[in-house]
Amino acid sequence: MNEQFAPRILISRMSAIGDAILTLPLACAIREHFPQAYIGWVVERKAAPMVRDHVALNSVIELERGWFTSPRGIRAARNKLRSHQFDISIDCQGLTKSSLAGWLSGAKQRIGFAGRHGGELSRVLNNELITPVFQHLTDRTLELLIPLEIHSPKVRWKLPIEESARHWASQWRNEVEANSLAILNPGATWNSKLWDTSRFALTARYLRDTYQYKSVIVWGSPSEQAMAEEIVELSGGAASIAPPTSLHQLAAMIEASDLFISGDTGPLHLAVAVGTSTIGLYGATRPGDSGPYGQIALQQAYEAGSRRHRRRADNSAMRKITVDHVARAIDELEQKRTLLKAA
Repeated sequence: MNEQFAPRILISRMSAIGDAILTLPLACAIREHFPQAYIGWVVERKAAPMVRDHVALNSVIELERGWFTSPRGIRAARNKLRSHQFDISIDCQGLTKSSLAGWLSGAKQRIGFAGRHGGELSRVLNNELITPVFQHLTDRTLELLIPLEIHSPKVRWKLPIEESARHWASQWRNEVEANSLAILNPGATWNSKLWDTSRFALTARYLRDTYQYKSVIVWGSPSEQAMAEEIVELSGGAASIAPPTSLHQLAAMIEASDLFISGDTGPLHLAVAVGTSTIGLYGATRPGDSGPYGQIALQQAYEAGSRRHRRRADNSAMRKITVDHVARAIDELEQKRTLLKAA
């Protein structure tokens, strides 16, 4: 650790709430290694709540989506970024927009990915390229710290959750009146990431009948609310629908629960970051790339092809995951809990 060196470092991870969460350990590692550093994070507004007020950061520079598509947006971003006088930028996304932010900031040392993770113009706009060894997004992002002589840091999240959200979740948890509480998340940004509502309902029944869990179905849009209502209807009383939540309330709700089951989407990574036991369901993406870090991921088939193809595909790969597969994963977690209690 260098107690005196105080570099001004910009982290560039623009979009996707889940990917922003998976990048938080980078900010923690920089702060631990350089306690006096000035650390900023440039992010598009949608993902900003998951980095805003993080204890490792001095500033969060929020940009509108599509900021880089017009001269006016680029000039405005440049003015925002330059005012922080960054020495170093770290491009964690490997895209034109994420590397452009580092270049616009005026940072002399601009670290990014070589190889397939350095896409579009990032290998031109960054001037120090790292070929990652690890596959998972969190691990390979931490490899970008090698030029700063930060090696194999501990993975810490320190997810910023508003205290008001934690207070709300505590009251909600008391009202649920369950010794064991599971949260099931049927929603996803791609149809190819969706697991059947009937299987979520059967999973809720298994949790109730085998381990006396109550299940709560979370949702974030009208279409997801419709899925949640269908699961509740099919569950035979094993599940109830969650109230509407903000992103911080959702994080606090998950933190107050005992188990979280979901496809590959932002709330899955929220669950990991708050330390809740998690089972991730995968079909159109690979757990090795973006799985629930250190937790259980299930995949029986993979929807191969380009990102566009996988995004537009149906959920046939997800349907290869059966309720029995999930039940066995639940059994594994419960057996571990029993052993920990006995220890």
